Amino acid sequence: AIRYGIGETLFRFTNNMELEPWLATGYEQLDDYTVKISLRDDVTFHNGKKMTGESVKKCLERLIQMNDRAPSDLNIESIIAQGQNVTIKSKNKVTVLLNSLADPYGCIIDVDEGLHNGVCIGTGPYKGVSADDNSLSGEAYDNYYGGKAKVNKIEVSKITDGDTLTMALQNGEIDATQGLPYSSYNLFEENDQFKISSADTSRVYQVAFNFDTPVLQDLKVRQAICSAIDKDAFCKTLLNGRGTPAVGAFPSNFEFGNNALTGPSFDKEKSKSLLAEAGWIDTDGDGYVDKDGEKLSINWLTYPTRLEQPKLAEYAQATLKDIGIDVQVNNTSDHRTFAENGDFDVYVSSTTTAPTGDPEYFFTSTVVGSKNYGKYQNDEVTKLTEKLHQTFDKDERGKLAVELQQDILDDDAFFFVSHLNMGIVTKSNVKGMAAHPCDYYEITADLDIE
Repeated sequence: AIRYGIGETLFRFTNNMELEPWLATGYEQLDDYTVKISLRDDVTFHNGKKMTGESVKKCLERLIQMNDRAPSDLNIESIIAQGQNVTIKSKNKVTVLLNSLADPYGCIIDVDEGLHNGVCIGTGPYKGVSADDNSLSGEAYDNYYGGKAKVNKIEVSKITDGDTLTMALQNGEIDATQGLPYSSYNLFEENDQFKISSADTSRVYQVAFNFDTPVLQDLKVRQAICSAIDKDAFCKTLLNGRGTPAVGAFPSNFEFGNNALTGPSFDKEKSKSLLAEAGWIDTDGDGYVDKDGEKLSINWLTYPTRLEQPKLAEYAQATLKDIGIDVQVNNTSDHRTFAENGDFDVYVSSTTTAPTGDPEYFFTSTVVGSKNYGKYQNDEVTKLTEKLHQTFDKDERGKLAVELQQDILDDDAFFFVSHLNMGIVTKSNVKGMAAHPCDYYEITADLDIE
């Protein structure tokens, strides 16, 4: 609903992933656990009903009953509606409450109406006409508070085959697309009939080391693996330039991103030296290093849903062989079971590290939380994560996020390879459709076709 202009949230993210009011006009923090949100007074749902504090209250109450993530994110104790205000009290300190309300699950809809032909009753510039698993039809909402959209009708189709999607754009069957195969972008880059809008997102391809694996408990071995993988070459060659080499968990267009961090650099000779210092030397001339009669072999777990991840596994298999490490790849759709059972040495996943524009999620879920499949443990990191959870000041949260990233980089606990560069390709006459770091806002009130 958010992506295609049907619905909107109380708050949204700027291109720098900073929070700003959307259906809200502002907020007042009453205490550490309570926030009062003021609402726009000129918003109506697509059925003509006015958006009020009471309708927002009903929507949020339904959200915490129906959604899987929202209850723990928001941890709402009570909601009070009064006119064009809602006061939310949480059992958590409200350090990231507003960010969570900007998550697409926080789309404000008329819950009394339910779905009409498969579409919710939202507040966006487009009113849903019908939807199913493969398509969505919408028309401009006459009474949109921001002014009626310039484009009268939208049709969104799901095309899962990359070649078919590419040809549909080339043949003029569609006006715009998101999700082209990386190999297809060069067909449109030098063509003045098309435009490409790109943005680095917080989705990152990352390697998590398993600290239960004896050989990986040696820092020098982890350092050797990290220094042997050329992130620049991977992005340029295998991702056709559609990925950005990563240093930490967040891209440089985030305030707490790559800019202030120091991570491993590509240096195969350094990798070989580190392995030798750790006692791993090729004693039998088979091309692989060994120690106490055992070849250095690692189990590389990944999955095929993201096409780039098997490519990364193949690339790592070849480059790590050059420094004497044998890589056995397990590319499986059942990766989560293997990860939860600890049945891997390195686990490569595609993770959205800041889905709500705030750094805390990555650390509380992946570094010290339930997705810490490698059993990484650092008391200072745990302490700083708890401090981040309790900190309100935005600048201080950013500093803590940088410090935490540097700590895990110094430990070589995770290795960050590439940030996903999300691109939207349109015909040259399409205006106002641009890639966004959070990938939420694709069809907006700014859309126009000349």
